[in-house]
Amino acid sequence: MYVLSLITFLPFVGGLLILLMPKEQKLAVRVLAAVFSGAALLASIWLWANFNDSTADFQFVEKLNWIPAFNVHYFLAIDGLSLPLIVLTTLLTFLAIIGSFHIDLRIKEYFFFFLLLETGMLGVFVALDMFLFYVFWELTLVPMYFLIGIWGGPKKEYAAIKFFLFTLFGSVVMLVGILALYFATLPHTFDFTELLARNANLAKNLQLWIFLALYVGFAVKIPAFPFHTWLPLAHVEAPTAVSVILAGVLLKMGTYGLMRFSFGLLPAATQQLAYAIAVIAAINIVYGALCSLAQTDIKRMIAYSSINHMGYAMLGMASLSLIGFNGAVLQMVNHGIITGSLFLLVGVLYDRAHTRDINAFGGLGSKLPVYTGFMTFACFASLGLPLLSGFVSEFLCFLGAFQVPQYRYLTGISFLGILITAAFFLLLIKKVFLGPFNTKWDNLKDMDARELMATTPLLVLMVVLGIFPSLLLQPMNATLSHIVELLKLP
Repeated sequence: MYVLSLITFLPFVGGLLILLMPKEQKLAVRVLAAVFSGAALLASIWLWANFNDSTADFQFVEKLNWIPAFNVHYFLAIDGLSLPLIVLTTLLTFLAIIGSFHIDLRIKEYFFFFLLLETGMLGVFVALDMFLFYVFWELTLVPMYFLIGIWGGPKKEYAAIKFFLFTLFGSVVMLVGILALYFATLPHTFDFTELLARNANLAKNLQLWIFLALYVGFAVKIPAFPFHTWLPLAHVEAPTAVSVILAGVLLKMGTYGLMRFSFGLLPAATQQLAYAIAVIAAINIVYGALCSLAQTDIKRMIAYSSINHMGYAMLGMASLSLIGFNGAVLQMVNHGIITGSLFLLVGVLYDRAHTRDINAFGGLGSKLPVYTGFMTFACFASLGLPLLSGFVSEFLCFLGAFQVPQYRYLTGISFLGILITAAFFLLLIKKVFLGPFNTKWDNLKDMDARELMATTPLLVLMVVLGIFPSLLLQPMNATLSHIVELLKLP
């Protein structure tokens, strides 16, 4: 049963059917996009329900010869690391498509690119042949480039080109690392499981160079300092639903790749460079929070907060401990849920007011009570309020890092990020929703049914995962324990 192929390529099939439809049938195009992304979501939920969380072995394996001359396989499988990210991808894509129903410009092309992007992202999380992984990785660049460049804001072309060039540069350097792994093993192979069995034969110096090459590609996506500069502009210029996917899924491709391939295949290099990763994580946390505090554009503020929050995941990963790894993967998922909802909610306000300037508002709480409640709730989840999902993952990341003696002062510095994050979110709530009402916005209307449908599931998940984090921790625990064991050098 090829369930992983089904989940991965269902959106692409939906996109091809959309291209065959008359452009006048706009409602049918929207519905078809929602049906195929919804079908992928249901299939991923079935995957979750049938996943065996007691083993670290790869499951639902699909392996076929693809290019025998170069020992390249069509090799798909999942474990506890990839499963939560697959469900996150299908959920956010479905909700983002619901949130895109108001798009009226070239809607056939828009939804085709959106579904093609979903196929690329899912492929990244299920591919275990590194050649196939790279194909899916590169596939995500093309639809994202067009989604920003055609449907974005005033500087959309510049933002799209900057995104493409940054990520292409990282991908090319990463390809060098993948090829080095291929040629360093005999017989030559791109198969992750075979590379894993032979990684002990790689010289330490070679591991370091390969790690650095792979890291560049992953760091651009995360984005880790100093490869982060493409992100704020891409977010500000991208349409709302594309920002949701950019923050919610694409950034996780970087941390996933780092944990899966760099940590799994290059344990000696990982041990040597873990401290440097922790330093970069601390910079991400504090620098991202300070940049957010300085913003007056709400969307740019949340974009910089993504740099801050992905720093927490990197800090947990750098601990090389089970607690830190659990916190890191949980943070990946929680950040996708929380920041995805924040971007959707910013889009709700922008569609009505056509501005994102914090200082332009005031007292909206009395005019838009439902919107105010949703936005305030999401802000509290993002700043790490206990009993909401963001708190659990950040706590585990800090706990894992603090247990490493040489990281303790870095962890202490990183705590400043929590305080600054609380400051800019509370400032946002104060300036936009509290105080005297600005009568300029007297005609604004509260959230409609489509917007509630797109955002409510994410807010529910913030509560559920905040109270019952074991729903996510249990499936991933065996896999992450195995990765920790791989990092223990003889």
